[in-house]
Amino acid sequence: MPLSLSSSPTAAAAATTAASGAAHRFLYPHRPCLHRAGKNFVVLAFVPCRASSVARGLIRGMADVETQKAASPSLLAGHKQALISLSDKRDLSLLGNGLQGLGYSIVSTGGTAFALEEAGVSVTKVEEITHFPEMLDGRVKTLHPSIHGGILARRDHNHHMEALSRYNIGTFDIVVVNLYPFYEKVTSANGITFEDGIENIDIGGPTLIRAAAKNHKDVLVVVDHKDYPAVLEFLQGKQDDQHFRRKLAWKAFQHVASYDSAVSEWLWKQTEDGDKLPPSFTVPLSLKCTLRYGENPHQKAAFYDDKSLSLVNAGGIATAIQHHGKEMSYNNYLDADAAWNCVSEFKNPTCVIVKHTNPCGVASRQDILEAYRLAVKADPVSAFGGIVAFNTTVDEDLAKEIREFRSPTDGSTRMFYEIVVAPKYTEKGLEILRGKSKTLRILEAKKSEKGMLSLRQVAGGWLAQDSDDLTPEDIKFTVMSERIPQEAELQDAEFAWLCVKHVKSNAIVIAKNNCMLGMGSGQPNRVESLRIAFRKAGEEAKGAALASDAFFPFAWKDAVEEACQNGIRVIAEPGGSIRDGDAVDCCNKYGVSLVFTNVRHFRH
Repeated sequence: MPLSLSSSPTAAAAATTAASGAAHRFLYPHRPCLHRAGKNFVVLAFVPCRASSVARGLIRGMADVETQKAASPSLLAGHKQALISLSDKRDLSLLGNGLQGLGYSIVSTGGTAFALEEAGVSVTKVEEITHFPEMLDGRVKTLHPSIHGGILARRDHNHHMEALSRYNIGTFDIVVVNLYPFYEKVTSANGITFEDGIENIDIGGPTLIRAAAKNHKDVLVVVDHKDYPAVLEFLQGKQDDQHFRRKLAWKAFQHVASYDSAVSEWLWKQTEDGDKLPPSFTVPLSLKCTLRYGENPHQKAAFYDDKSLSLVNAGGIATAIQHHGKEMSYNNYLDADAAWNCVSEFKNPTCVIVKHTNPCGVASRQDILEAYRLAVKADPVSAFGGIVAFNTTVDEDLAKEIREFRSPTDGSTRMFYEIVVAPKYTEKGLEILRGKSKTLRILEAKKSEKGMLSLRQVAGGWLAQDSDDLTPEDIKFTVMSERIPQEAELQDAEFAWLCVKHVKSNAIVIAKNNCMLGMGSGQPNRVESLRIAFRKAGEEAKGAALASDAFFPFAWKDAVEEACQNGIRVIAEPGGSIRDGDAVDCCNKYGVSLVFTNVRHFRH
């Protein structure tokens, strides 16, 4: 057996013999009863309490008994111990046998100890060290001075080492722990009761990790199975590398912080009627990949997955599968996200083309090939080098059209795209698109869920708001003018209004027959955006619908009158200006329909 503190002289002698070839390591047990260990939180609540004189006497008596039972401190000299307790037991055999081969005795519990023994590794059970059985349905196992004293003692402090010697506590050199899968439990498809969620909160594991990470100068702390080879290689070296130790300590604290974030988020959802804006919260981010550069080549950048519980199975570009092409860039992610969010809003087969996060072409048709052609036609110059998104499967015919379609500007230049994104591809469709270009990024994405919290950073803080999920079906278009729009005109207004929602403010969209004809975006005043939209729409603007993301502050000799004079038949805007009456009077003069949505769609 590996080295252990034993009540039996015979066992102690046997342990001493075994220790010459084996080393001792302990990890907080996440054995079959991991959910019970999580309840060690109860113990933590009682640790600071002052004991009565009677209780202190009992404790001293128990300590005396344990001192008599325990092995001599001299047996601990020169021995290396590792504590291992794992929920995720991947590569455990590699780790256990590697440590044992390096002369470490291994301490473990429950399922981890059993798995190590099955792998041929000698193990000391943690209760052999604490001389105390697990209790409270497993809530108390490792919260004991014989464990934490051996982790937290500073080797360069004589009084620390003297205290360990006085109470016959051995030191731990390595602590390997990962936590019970609370995240997976509370996000499982079958759901979980509140009581079961509480029982799945790990307490002992985080305590072990934090203790080892704090004392990383003397104790290696490992929380990721991917680090096992590097740790074994490090232990084989002759020189101590404090940078390596600090990196593992950082990773350990980050591991616990992410875990606590999930627990906190889950508990908040059980209170306050699910308010999305709690007094404080953390966002757990996990590095997905580093990027060549940021928005510009001189800026470093990376892409992180958001591991918040609310985003599990929520879809979106972050979880998209890339089937082909160059690695995604910072700007690619932004543009793909804008294109996917826009096309996902439409119920009918739709194509959206985006450039610099603005939709420059949108069209809906039962024939998706026609929708694609019309989307390109809306602004072929901007569409070249853009992102094309579909809300339907890309099959062989559509893939051929994407590959071969020529720009309407000259009829000969093949359209070039950075990204194609769709919910699904046929096998043949993928094959054809892969043949278009080696660099074309082909993404398969799941529709983004509604009701998400939107975050945006400003210097020194963050802005949080509900996502803008309203669609034409969610609102009422109120006719304000004398002229009532025809059914087809109202449908055009609804289509334009859904498009303008995704255009940067100040935003104007002109549309007809479920097709965007022109848009103006990002101008400091609404009149300039309107004029840009008309330049792109050309003569097709006559008889079309116009949507504005916000109200018109002026009507006469301004945007509303210009729209009427250019042949627009229906205008959709939120209303709310002190001069709304002027807009109504202007539309009445020109015989144009005016509808108010009472919903603004600013996008900054």
